[in-house]
Amino acid sequence: MRQLIGFLFIIICFPIIWILYSFIHSELLAASSFNEELAQSIQLSSPVISSPIVLLDENEHTFSEDYVEWRDPLPLESIPLFVQELFIQSEDVEFYNHIGFNFSAIFRAVFANASANSKDQGASTITQQLVRLRYLSTEKTYERKVTELVYAYEMEKQSTKEEILANYLNEIYFSNQVYGIGAAATYYFGKPLNQLSEAELAFISAIPNNPKIYNPLEHFEATKKRQELLIDVLVKKGKITADYGETLKSQPIVLLTKTKKQLYPAYGTYVLEELKTLIAEKEGFIEKMNTAQNEQQKLIFENELQTKVNAVIAQGVSVYTALSPLKQQNDEKYINHLLYKTPDLQAASVVINNDTREIVSIFGGKDYKKFDFNRAYQAVRQPGSALKPLLVYAPVFETTTLTPNNTINGGKLCIGNYCPRNYGGRVYGYVTIKQAFRLSHNTPAVRLLETVGIDNAFDKLNQFQFSHITKEDHSYAAALGGLTNGVTVLEMADAYTSFSNGMYKPAHAIRKVTDKSGNILYEWNEEKVEVWSPKTVQTMRALLSDVVQNGTGRGISIPSTYVGAKTGTTNDFYDYWIAGLTDKYTSAVWIGYDMPKNMKPIESKKIHLSIFNKIMTNE
Repeated sequence: MRQLIGFLFIIICFPIIWILYSFIHSELLAASSFNEELAQSIQLSSPVISSPIVLLDENEHTFSEDYVEWRDPLPLESIPLFVQELFIQSEDVEFYNHIGFNFSAIFRAVFANASANSKDQGASTITQQLVRLRYLSTEKTYERKVTELVYAYEMEKQSTKEEILANYLNEIYFSNQVYGIGAAATYYFGKPLNQLSEAELAFISAIPNNPKIYNPLEHFEATKKRQELLIDVLVKKGKITADYGETLKSQPIVLLTKTKKQLYPAYGTYVLEELKTLIAEKEGFIEKMNTAQNEQQKLIFENELQTKVNAVIAQGVSVYTALSPLKQQNDEKYINHLLYKTPDLQAASVVINNDTREIVSIFGGKDYKKFDFNRAYQAVRQPGSALKPLLVYAPVFETTTLTPNNTINGGKLCIGNYCPRNYGGRVYGYVTIKQAFRLSHNTPAVRLLETVGIDNAFDKLNQFQFSHITKEDHSYAAALGGLTNGVTVLEMADAYTSFSNGMYKPAHAIRKVTDKSGNILYEWNEEKVEVWSPKTVQTMRALLSDVVQNGTGRGISIPSTYVGAKTGTTNDFYDYWIAGLTDKYTSAVWIGYDMPKNMKPIESKKIHLSIFNKIMTNE
């Protein structure tokens, strides 16, 4: 009885509602001032959509990608008409005729809901569905439905039908965190939308109706039945013949599901950090932070930078890098295998191409996982004698007339309260600078720093990218690598590239950053500058080569016409270093424990030299 009364009430009220609607609609069209006010009150801005960031190696092959949602937006002209018809005929056959909502469909839905005493029957147009996706909840109430109608009406005024359809097809949910028809094609079939058969197009078009029920990875048969239903709709509407519909149904569907690529995490993690630096440089944030009046202002700039980085990444970018995938793979395999023999021992290395000054390989730690602590650029450790060529010897030959054959006192030394000692407490008489360099004597290095002058020496070091050097480091202890904080492996390798030909520009992994259309957004464009004279370079290369042949670098054997290096050991044997170069590469290697620990027991194994040998040989 109550249902009968409800039916009669609805039938009686609908003519009244229709008259009211017609009156209101005509008034809206006539009252332009009200339209303007409504448009201002309902701001239908496009939502912020996060697209994938893709990292590519030197061969422009993808090796890593990051995304929470898999998306691949396409212009409407790139979406096959077959797909457009599938959705229009099954979801909103009057799409090109209505004003955002279909009043007759609403009438049918209200009548059906009243019959069933529920709110389940839908009457949503494609426009309404897009409004719901973007701005509203999926709550099934008549209040929400009214709001949806107003928004849909306004969206139709602010957008063309083509824009609405394109946005809808690019934003609807296809299960498994996949959004949009283009992304569904690459995710479920591993190929672009325009390469899918019409049977495959119908199959993925079946998913959005109920992404949980029609998730093809869990309910393949249900998705297949929905696909066949959509094909039947096209047959019924005369869009395809019955015979062709049966042909489409009979075609086999074979999924080739996409897996997120996460190769070479140590390199990929660094690239994301360098991307932030690149954006900071190009957008002026570096200068802002360097000239900040106080820490609070600097923090504000840092937050603004992070917001900018997030916005760039969210739009979907491709980052082209210098990664040598085979070399990275071989380096990781060898170093990991070597470290397994000594529990808890860690290592880091960076390899740079001398010609391009591009980073081709990074080892960030044993069994490195993405976003782990990356020891190649985040671990700040004391460099020991590996710093001597940069802070002491090269400045000596650059600023004085001394040569490797000049002699220097290797005996005891005290400057004020600072009294350095040679390795093992040994005391030497006068030795040549070449001998002092070869065997890494300490007191001669301090005397040479005194000759150059601390400020002059640090002026030379400041040509490079050592970001943790402080004013407190301007002391004689720095001659032996004694610093307040220390240096990173990347900083050491970067600076040592200057010994290849005296020219320097910062080493980078990133070649360029492009948007989804291939337009270049960011790229490094520094020019090489001369930091050492040809005479200094010739002298330093000879000294570094002598270390390998006759000094602390003995045991290095690399097939190259030139090999030069310098080792470093810190107090209590907490850190072992080697940095050097061949004709092709420059690299730095560090081994140690995350919690510093004496490594004297493994000194004879020369693990760092073995790593250097291998990574400078691997291609």
